[in-house]
This record gives sequence, structure tokens and C-alpha cells, in this order.
Amino acid sequence: MFGLVPATLAAGLHPAAAAAFALSTSSLAHLSTLDIAVVAIYFVMVIWIGFYLKGQANTSEEFFMAGREMTAWIAGLSFVSANLGSLELMGWAGSAYQYGILAAHWYWVGAIPAMLFLGMVMMPFYYVCKTHSVPGYLKLRYGQGSSTVAAVSFAFMTVLMSGVNMFAMAEVMKIVLGWDLNFSIIVSSLAVAAYVALGGLRSAIFNEVLQFVLIWGGALLVPILGLVETGGWSGFKARLAHNIATGATPAGDYTHMWRSMGHFADNPMGIHWTGILLGLGFAISFGYWTTDFLVVQRVLAANSLRSARLAPVIGSFFKMAVPFIVILPGLLGLVVLTNADGSLMHLVGENVVAANPGAGLHSYNEVLPLMMVRYLGPGLLGLGITALIAGFMSGMAGNVSAFTAIFTYDIYQPHIVKHAKDEHYVLVGRIVTIVGVVISIFAAYAVMNAKGIMDYVQALFSFFISPLLGVVLLGMFWKRATKQGGFWGLLLGTLTSIGLWAWVKADPSALRFVAISPDAKDMAENMYRALWSVTTSVGVNVIVSLCTKPRPLSELAGVVYGATPLPKEDPVPFFKNEWFWTGIAVVVFLALNIYFW
Repeated sequence: MFGLVPATLAAGLHPAAAAAFALSTSSLAHLSTLDIAVVAIYFVMVIWIGFYLKGQANTSEEFFMAGREMTAWIAGLSFVSANLGSLELMGWAGSAYQYGILAAHWYWVGAIPAMLFLGMVMMPFYYVCKTHSVPGYLKLRYGQGSSTVAAVSFAFMTVLMSGVNMFAMAEVMKIVLGWDLNFSIIVSSLAVAAYVALGGLRSAIFNEVLQFVLIWGGALLVPILGLVETGGWSGFKARLAHNIATGATPAGDYTHMWRSMGHFADNPMGIHWTGILLGLGFAISFGYWTTDFLVVQRVLAANSLRSARLAPVIGSFFKMAVPFIVILPGLLGLVVLTNADGSLMHLVGENVVAANPGAGLHSYNEVLPLMMVRYLGPGLLGLGITALIAGFMSGMAGNVSAFTAIFTYDIYQPHIVKHAKDEHYVLVGRIVTIVGVVISIFAAYAVMNAKGIMDYVQALFSFFISPLLGVVLLGMFWKRATKQGGFWGLLLGTLTSIGLWAWVKADPSALRFVAISPDAKDMAENMYRALWSVTTSVGVNVIVSLCTKPRPLSELAGVVYGATPLPKEDPVPFFKNEWFWTGIAVVVFLALNIYFW
């Protein structure tokens, strides 16, 4: 799998095939025998896990929901690992190079409150009603119409996100090893297709836990060595300030999270604190962490309600630590990455690289592999590459397994074949896994036209995740919400977001209206577009619900607060209580924001 295609073979292929399997003319590093052994052992392990767990994925409950047998720790690590794909590792490292420590907002205010809210408030409903997905919850609460709209949106989004992970992994292979992007995309998708099709969600979860350990083991070396070279955090800030003073680095506050948020023009991201707090902290964050089936599915696989509630809390502590292996390398790249002549390297957008082939340019997305090549020698480089491959596997497998479950449960079963045997749906799930991987390959190429991976991802979230948040929250906490309100709220909220995006694409000056300032930039547009979409979703849902007949209270048991008797949990020591650890998480979250204010 890791050998290079011989030139004589490539020469004998059809021109199109030869182009697909040709290798780039240059690479930053070459894996030693030890490096290749590390990577090969990893691939053997993930495929073996898929074969080993195949016998425990024979029923739909086992294949799609892992039999609901995961402990709080397994579910929690899988929960955060499913989000820690290569797009997180590479995308946010690239965003940190562009925007500075502002990128850490996506890990703290853009994750922690929502994760804790999911565990403490929303998880009882998802778990008690025994739903298999968020569209499944919408079917119970609003009916088939809302469920279908959500399922189609989720299915579309998950394969696009899977394509992002595939593209990110191919970028690593291109930059570090010199492999052609097309060849890398095809090769890198085969293992995921194999182990998810074999073992279903259980295989994905166990591999995600393995991948979590590898990611931390391989990626943590880079920021440690980078800080040693720069003389610690204070030394890094001094070197960055010097670069800004001399004009080597664009002016901006790269090391503070909140103090430059008073005006759009005061920070590299071109965003206001209202966009971070309301657009990211609410519309996107709560939308993703509480309604995105990719992450919620992992918690639904827990073996008890307490485990299901603890899993997001456990995950929140690891999530708060992730910027130290993702954001920090991007920041360090601003001062330590140099060209062959010793001059400071300047990374650019993916679209600039694509428009200037052969110019030797590197994109923002490449900052993490560039840092790995700088610091990791034989053996360690193999571990670092394995960490990125593990991140790719985690992100792609998470999206593919989510796509498989959503398509089978929420599209195929209710609309195509309604009353088949359980074995039939498991077979369909395995086939759909392969189809999802194939669609993801095509989706990977769409990312090449984006400035950065995370700009593309945030746009997807504003399209499909944020409108859903308003519908789920109203359905869960407002008894008066009706079937028609949920359907039209979700549909018009989604169309609002897509419409605003299309408006700015057609007329860039419209950005001042969507993001409420002429100084706003692309990421600010994503935040405010998400906010307008969830506002539309809630507003339409309320108006339509007040004009239509609600369901009787007796039909809302299990899906609405106030109509659902929640199970009572036996007392446990305080150090095992989910509320105790939630309090600790809140304190750590506040401390981090104050320190980097």
C-alpha cells in the first residue's frame, strides 16, 4: 500500500490513469524503514479490529448503534475523537496560522458549553426515547416530514465532511511523501471502507479510541519542540512581535482571544465578539454538539443514562486540551517556518496554490505537516504521520458510519423498503458504507476551491446544522410546537442560510449586510449566516405552530420536557457524579478564557 508506483508501469497506462497514479516531483521527507513499519502496523491493527468485530455486528442494533454497550469513558473518548479528524488537525492548525489564537474559540466557547448542555440537559431525551439518531428524534416529535428533511441534509453533509477528511489526508501524503493528490485520495479511503463495512459503529468507536491515543502521542511532540526552539510562550510572542514590527508577518493580535474583538477591523479574522458569542457559541456550537448525528450517535451507544450523560463531560476536558496540539503548531509556524534560503515562509490560501501550479507555494492547510517535517526525525516522523492518518480515519469513519445509519434508518427504511428483515437492513448498511466512501472521493475535490478547510466546513455547518438547532430546541422545550412548525422552520431556515451564501457569492458587497459590517471577513460571514438561519428557523416554527393545532400532551411523553418522567438515578460518590465533573469543567473553561483574554 505504501510503495511508489514504478515509472515504467505509469508510462504503460492510459494517460488518464497515468495522471492519477503519477507521483509529485518533490517531497519534503521520505519515510525510513522504521517509519513505514509504524504506519503499516497501524493499518494492520484497524483492519484487524474490523474483522474481529464483524461477528458482533449482525443485527441492526449492533451494526448501527454498537449494541448500546459502551462505557462512559469509551463513549466519551469516541465522542471527542470523532470530531478530532484530520480536518481538525490540519484545518485548525491552518486557521491558527491565518487568524492566531482566535482559532481556539472553536474549541472553547465553540464547544464546551454545548457539550455540557448536551450531557446534562438533552441527553436524557435522546437516550430515554431510544432514538437511533437526531432525525429519529424529529420523527417522534414532529413526524416524518421534518425527519426526512433533516436526514437528507445530514446525509449530504456527512459525505461532504468525509470528503474534507479525505482531502486533508491526501494533502499530508502529497506534502510529506510527494504522492500525487489523486493517488493519495484513492489509496487512503480503502481502509476506512473496509473496517466500517465489516464492524459497523462498534468498529468505528473502538478504532476512534485507538486513534485518539495515537493522535496525542504523535502530534504532541511538535508543539513541545516548537516551544523549546522559540524559548517558550513568552519567547514566541517576542519573535512574533518582531516579525510584525518588521512587516514580515501581517499586523494583527495573534495571541489574545477577546481583547481584539471590539471591532471587526481589529483582528485577523475580521469578526466581532457578537459573532463569536452568538454565531459560534450558540448557532453553530449548540447546533453541532447537540444535534449533529455524527457525535450524538457515539453517546447514544452508552450502556446507561449516567454513562450517556458523563460521556460529553469527559470529552469536554480533552476538547479543552486539543488546542495545545492543534492551534499551537499553527501559531509557532508563523515564526519558525523558513524557506531554503532562511527567509520566513509565507503560506497562502488553497485557491492561490491551485492558481499557481509549480510556484512552490504552500497553503495554510499544510502548516502542520510542514512543522512535522521540521521537527520529527526517523521513527518519530512515522509516528506523526500515523497520528494524521489516525485523524483522517477517525473523521472519515465517523462521517461514513453516520451517513450509513441515517440513510438506512431515516431514508431507505421509511421511504423505500419499509418492512424487511433485520438482516436486509444490515446488508444495505454495508453497501451504503461503500457508496458513501465513493461519494466522499468526489466531494474531496470540491475542497480544492476553498481558501482553507475550515472556511468550507463552517459554511456547511451554517447550511445544515444551525437551522436544525432551532427546531430541536423548540421541540424539546416547547409543548406547543407543531408538526407543520417543525417542518417549515427547518426547511426555511436551511434555505435562508444557503440563500445568504449565494447572495454574497453573487455580490461580494452583500457581506456588509450578512455580517453587519463592511470590515467583516469570510469567517464572520459564516458565523452570522448561522445566526440568521437559526433565528429564521425558530421564528418560522413559532409563527406556524401558533397557527396550527398542537399534538395532545399524552402523545409527547418521552420527547418534551414537562411531559416526560425522567428515570431516577441511584446516588453515587461525588467523584462519580456527572454534575460534579460538569462544575470542574466550567471552572477550567472560564480559567482558560481569562488567561488568554
